[in-house]
Parts: sequence; structure tokens; C-alpha cells
Amino acid sequence: MEKKSLTFAEIKLKLVNYCVYQDRCHAEVEQKMKEFLLIDEAKEEIMLYLMKENYLNEERFTRSYIRGKFYIKHWGKTKIKMHLKQKQITDKLISKCFDEIYEDDYLKIIHKLYENYESKLKGLNDYQKKQKTIKYLISRGFEYDFILQVSD
Repeated sequence: MEKKSLTFAEIKLKLVNYCVYQDRCHAEVEQKMKEFLLIDEAKEEIMLYLMKENYLNEERFTRSYIRGKFYIKHWGKTKIKMHLKQKQITDKLISKCFDEIYEDDYLKIIHKLYENYESKLKGLNDYQKKQKTIKYLISRGFEYDFILQVSD
């Protein structure tokens, strides 16, 4: 099956729709552009257009990513940060956007996950349950200091 060649305007529209459907970061858009045979100048022009028209906004992407991964998926900050870094988001922007997570919510979620996980562990003594639960929460990206606040 041969690929239909698209005009510059059609490609631009496809990328606008890609960004409208869901917030994207620059790296995702650049990856998507690889599907189209574009010269560097065309890629640059599209990127600038997407940013100028606010289809592409790295801070908005980062904020919505943090909210979704924390409030919906219940990931901790360590895991969220690691995934954002893979998307080439800067440390500075990640730190700035972590104010999307309220500390009481953070502790409440850790507490809820702790209780849920620990209650499912059978046939272990309290020490083993605690160790297993702490390990589980660390794997979800929560920091040891915060876990200790809810585990005692």
C-alpha cells in the first residue's frame, strides 16, 4: 500500500488535530512529524505555528500530565518526573508544575494506597506487611519520607 502524499497544509492540519485531541509535548509532536517526509524548515514552521496558536504548550502539557498521572493513575512524584524527563521536559518546568498536586491530597492518596495494599496481604507478620507495602509504594513513585509519614 503506497502512502498518499499530503500537502504542507494537510500535514499542518493533521498536527493541529493531533494537538487538539490531547495536550502534547514537543517531543511527541516531533516524533509524530517523522511520519511525514518534511524538510527541517517545514518542521520548524509547523512547530512555531503550533506554539504561536497555543496548540502546543509545554507548561500546559506538563500540568495536565501531572494531574492525570497523580489524580487518576495515582503515581507518585518520582515516577511522574521520570516519565516527563523521558519526554524531554526540563527539571525546572517539572518542579514549577508540581504545584498541581496538593500536599494533603498527596498524603491522602499514599495513605489510601497503603491501607488498600496492606489489607490484601495475607499470611505475613506486621513487619513483613509493612516492608512489602513500602516497597509497593516506592515502585509507584512515592518518596520514602512521605510513605513513612503514613505508615506509622
